[in-house]
Amino acid sequence: MTKSRGILPPRKPWTEEHLAILRARYPHEKTEHLAGVLGMAIKHIYKKATALGLKKTREYLDSPDACRLRRGDNVGVATRYKKGNVPANKGTKRPGYSIGRGRMAETTFKKGEKTSTWLPIGSTRLMDGYQQRKMTDTGYPPKDWVGVHILLWQELHGPIPAGHVVVFKDGNKEHIEFDNLELLCRADLMRRNSIQNLPKPLKEVIQLNGALKRKINGK
Repeated sequence: MTKSRGILPPRKPWTEEHLAILRARYPHEKTEHLAGVLGMAIKHIYKKATALGLKKTREYLDSPDACRLRRGDNVGVATRYKKGNVPANKGTKRPGYSIGRGRMAETTFKKGEKTSTWLPIGSTRLMDGYQQRKMTDTGYPPKDWVGVHILLWQELHGPIPAGHVVVFKDGNKEHIEFDNLELLCRADLMRRNSIQNLPKPLKEVIQLNGALKRKINGK
């Protein structure tokens, strides 16, 4: 019975006879042919040969059976495009293929035209729980939109130092009051986030310790 094309034969255990055949014939024969002899999938032949350290011989690799490209073979030369041939579609123009023509002209954004989701400078939005205000109109949202709590902190303290973030003391992003904001370096923020699952008394001790260190370092 012939096997259906594309269906792999069931995997069989390797016997001493199989291994002897593999060692003797793998270096010199096509793997596809050897797979048929042993009744195994090609990938199993490759895997076992690799495990045994078997490799194809140089004579086999240089033979036509190896199906390798060699210098001078010029594979595909008969179908290669000849120098000087003119493409059949040279000079043709298809509607909508270039800007300003066909359907593309109808659907392309015009200079200065705004999208349906565009908002003017000064607008506010809610993003991941944070209130944000649009400060510029570059078209790049991470630059255009700034957290309202960040703007409040900058209004009183100026630019935020590199490597620092403004956070809410009580964790409530809607409680945008100056007394509820604090400036943390990212290392302190990471430590703060890592203690959220600890018991409340222990969390309070760790937070007080961090606040004390910041005050000492500030002095």
